[in-house]
Amino acid sequence: MEHDAPPMIAIAGRLAAAGRVSRSAISFAGRRYLDAIVRSGGEPITLAPREMRHDEATSLLRRFDALVLMGGSDVDPHLYGQPRHEHVYGVVPEQDHFEITLVYAALELGTPVLAVCRGAQIVNVALGGSLVQHLGELPDVIEHAPPRFPAGQDHVLHPITLAEGSRTATAMQTTEIVGASFHHQGLDRIGNGLKVVGHSPDGVIEALEHGDRWLIAVQWHPEDTASTDHHQQSLYDALVEQARASRLVP
Repeated sequence: MEHDAPPMIAIAGRLAAAGRVSRSAISFAGRRYLDAIVRSGGEPITLAPREMRHDEATSLLRRFDALVLMGGSDVDPHLYGQPRHEHVYGVVPEQDHFEITLVYAALELGTPVLAVCRGAQIVNVALGGSLVQHLGELPDVIEHAPPRFPAGQDHVLHPITLAEGSRTATAMQTTEIVGASFHHQGLDRIGNGLKVVGHSPDGVIEALEHGDRWLIAVQWHPEDTASTDHHQQSLYDALVEQARASRLVP
């Protein structure tokens, strides 16, 4: 791969039912993720969800310089040993296993990873952590989703504090941000090798990092406001910069 070519950023695609434009089910990546990566100088490529062995996933990811895990519907609670809560929605086991396999492959290869919202949750579950299945049942919790959730494209904005000196704060060039939030679940028991580096004012965990790998997992959606908030865009800039640097390592 030529070193002056745009870094190739793999995005774990999402499954969706057929619609008016498509005669069959589709695999897609959200436009805001794509735009944020392009603004950073990367070239986003959507990976079709499917069953993969670990060796197949590592072989696939070797072709790319970084991995993005997008937001989406809920992770199957059975993967972290809990019965399904009544508010859990949109569980797709094939999607869960596809993304978990990619997480393991990326960690083995040292592929830089940015995991967003559901992506952060799948990383935590993949590494042995668990989730709060419905934040609305916690005391004194602020709004982390709009009233019509999960319908519509709205989000709520709230402050987030990042740990000083953390990889996330360094990437975003600040420890105080305003994040676009669109989720009803949260991070609970933290997975192996991960550390908490961000909270919202109610104490809900907003950001994780891996201790040994360039892996940043955030509960909010930086791509939602990245076109107008340079701190949010800086997170994608940092991913692409790390992707570019990683391709130079033999």
